[in-house]
Amino acid sequence: MSDTPLEKRYYSISEVAEMFQVSKSLVRFWENEFDTLRPHKNSKGDRRFTPQNLEQFQLIYQLVKERGFTLDGAKQEIKRQHTFAKEKAAMLQSLENLRGFLLEARENL
Repeated sequence: MSDTPLEKRYYSISEVAEMFQVSKSLVRFWENEFDTLRPHKNSKGDRRFTPQNLEQFQLIYQLVKERGFTLDGAKQEIKRQHTFAKEKAAMLQSLENLRGFLLEARENL
């Protein structure tokens, strides 16, 4: 995928396949394999990929095509990254709380 900013609200499956230079059948296959990849579908059933969907697809592409993960390995890595992000957010919140406590304690001295 190019480094140009995403400008559209929705992308068709053809556009996604072209961006990543993969077949449309691979896009559909990965959609079925990865719970995190869920494009919207219009009333005709056409897939409409959001920029967030493209970020998810790019992560899957990097893991499977560029880094050589198996599909199960990629699923585990995505889950691990999600867990890590949640733990990191919780840790940052704890640090912010501690900072607030320390600032308040300093003011009370």
